[in-house]
Amino acid sequence: MVESKGNAISTTPAVTSRHRRALFAGTVGNLVEWFDWSVYAFFVPYFAAAFFPAGDRFAQVLSGFLVFAIGFFMRPLGGALLGSYSDRHGRRAGMTLGIGLMAGASLAIAVLPGYGQIGILAPVLLTLARCVQGISAGGEFGASSAFLVENAPPGRRAWAGSFQQVSVGAGTLLASILAAFMFATLPEADLAAWGWRVAFGVGAVMGLLGLWLRLAVPDTEIFTRTRDEGRLASRPLTQVLREHPRAALRVVGMVAAGTALVQFWFVSLPSLVNLKTGVELADAQLAAMLGLALFTILQPVSGWLSDRFGRRPLLLAFALGSAVSFVPTLATIGTTMSSVLVAVAVNAIFLAAYAGSLAAVMAEQFPAAVRTAGISLPYGIAVAVFGGLAPVLATATLRAEVFWVFEAVMVALCLVSAVVFWRMPETSDRGRPASAPSP
Repeated sequence: MVESKGNAISTTPAVTSRHRRALFAGTVGNLVEWFDWSVYAFFVPYFAAAFFPAGDRFAQVLSGFLVFAIGFFMRPLGGALLGSYSDRHGRRAGMTLGIGLMAGASLAIAVLPGYGQIGILAPVLLTLARCVQGISAGGEFGASSAFLVENAPPGRRAWAGSFQQVSVGAGTLLASILAAFMFATLPEADLAAWGWRVAFGVGAVMGLLGLWLRLAVPDTEIFTRTRDEGRLASRPLTQVLREHPRAALRVVGMVAAGTALVQFWFVSLPSLVNLKTGVELADAQLAAMLGLALFTILQPVSGWLSDRFGRRPLLLAFALGSAVSFVPTLATIGTTMSSVLVAVAVNAIFLAAYAGSLAAVMAEQFPAAVRTAGISLPYGIAVAVFGGLAPVLATATLRAEVFWVFEAVMVALCLVSAVVFWRMPETSDRGRPASAPSP
């Protein structure tokens, strides 16, 4: 592929064994990291009582989600630190550091004493461990997106990049499967006493697998060539803010609605509908898990469509479809698992249209020398603000009996993202004249 203004993405015209190995290592390593990240949200109803003062269950769950949000707010810092580190030292180096931080924090949570043993130190240490996970997750997206997209052949960037989000979905799905299995087989007393600790311990052990896979693959040819030619940025973050501010703001707008909806439909919904309608938590968890599976399976298809027809049509379909369907699908949720499943499945289809293009369209905004920093910081900000606060706002408005406020906010976010998608340039190969070089 011809390089244009330093925005080279890939260099090899066909899928080779090197591409397949890189795709496997990047996907599985990312899957493990997002398994660790997601376990927290699924087990909040059971470990909240261990870390927070005795009180009503609603307050304890809300406190657990507040710590969840704090972890999200560390993601911009992780994006700034690990994104810059990856641009200076390589995509593989950034991904390896990230998974080590994530697995270590999971192990720490698994063995932390509770409020009854160490008092206020329990929620403080839980928050610190979650902050480390937030830093890890903040740097992970940019590094793994750049790694996968830079290893893609021309014309297949969205398809290859879709596996970044496939691995996010698969990791979250595996955490969901573990949660559903444990919810269905263990008494609530055992889940609250030690079951949640087992889940975090599994995540720590899986981190070793991801670390081994990432150490076994070389860095991307694009990064290696950029380094060998002496074109690495000494201060990637500064260069992004000085030379690419509009692209960074565009990434925030791209991600705003998608991250909030993902966190709502696939992560926090089971706990919320259990509190709102009385649906059994295990049933709601199973419905969310099946919806997440559909979301994950559809993403490579979405990536293929994005490479064939362009980024903007898929992204606009997501934003406008979600804006129209959000309130009606929520209204269909009753007291049965099937009602939860229908609502989640409809929104999973729209979200797959978004996720299949996401890694590629963000990587296409920035040159190789600052690509991971350019992706990581604005993505981390968007995820912190919109993804991190979505479960908190949903829980708080539900408790205050003004849930319509949350619904209005979500529809507004979808419309904002739709405007961004409408106004942004088409960055796929299809969006350029035949004589123009690929980015």
